[in-house]
Amino acid sequence: MEKARAKLGVSERRACKVLGQARSTQRHEPRLADDEEALTRDITRLAERFGRYGYRRITAMLRRQGWLVNHKRVERIWRREGLKVPKKQPKRSRLWLNDGSCIRLRPTHRHHVWSYDFVASRTHDGRPLKMLTIIDEHSRECLTIDVARRLRSDDVLAKLTELFIQHGPPEHIRSDNGPEFTAIAVRDWLAKVGVKTLFIEPGSPWENGYNESFNGTLGDEVLKREIFYTLEEARIIIEQWRKEYNQIRPHSALGYRPPAPEALATWMFPARGSYPAGLTYQVVQ
Repeated sequence: MEKARAKLGVSERRACKVLGQARSTQRHEPRLADDEEALTRDITRLAERFGRYGYRRITAMLRRQGWLVNHKRVERIWRREGLKVPKKQPKRSRLWLNDGSCIRLRPTHRHHVWSYDFVASRTHDGRPLKMLTIIDEHSRECLTIDVARRLRSDDVLAKLTELFIQHGPPEHIRSDNGPEFTAIAVRDWLAKVGVKTLFIEPGSPWENGYNESFNGTLGDEVLKREIFYTLEEARIIIEQWRKEYNQIRPHSALGYRPPAPEALATWMFPARGSYPAGLTYQVVQ
């Protein structure tokens, strides 16, 4: 409005009439709530700490801190402060056949179906990093991310043994047809402990959708944002993110609750509006 008046040299009354805008709205002075500044500060700091979270996840975290706020107000402040909202990924329906039947076993309870896969990356010197990710499909909890220069079927067996002792064996375990997963030693051992194997069709990663989605989040929030100079540094940063993913990060498929909220971090959540400089946290097991 002001630009139009300055450029055309017309009165406010004339400009409002041409544009079809009520003069009362033009002269309206917005009144900010008393807690607007504190809320803006908390939103900005959460956005800086969790750079790939959108305003809906930030809203869920604010509510757990004690803020009585809806996502519309958070979105308004988010856009006003120029914070970037990540692009929404298109939905895919390839998990279902035309007759409405599902092409894969759907998890119905915790430890019903686990899935595992590999993710590749590199350290700063160009040397390879290989990660074994194992998740519980029902709870969406990431059970482990094993990081090494290379991983073979023996390493897969060792990690599964450790997790079976810790959680008990699942009823099924899903994977692609990679040699580390289809090795005779792996299949025979799983059969002996009573775990059924589910292999996806070659070239059909969407059949392992839960793990593929998790691997995409891992890449988006960690691997594309961090430079790893050593293997040990990669292990520490990725393990820290795994705990954050399980215990803090709101998951949209779980009603914006973390996959494992029973093990909360001590820094979550500080008193409203109070964030110490150089924020650090310690995870309570």
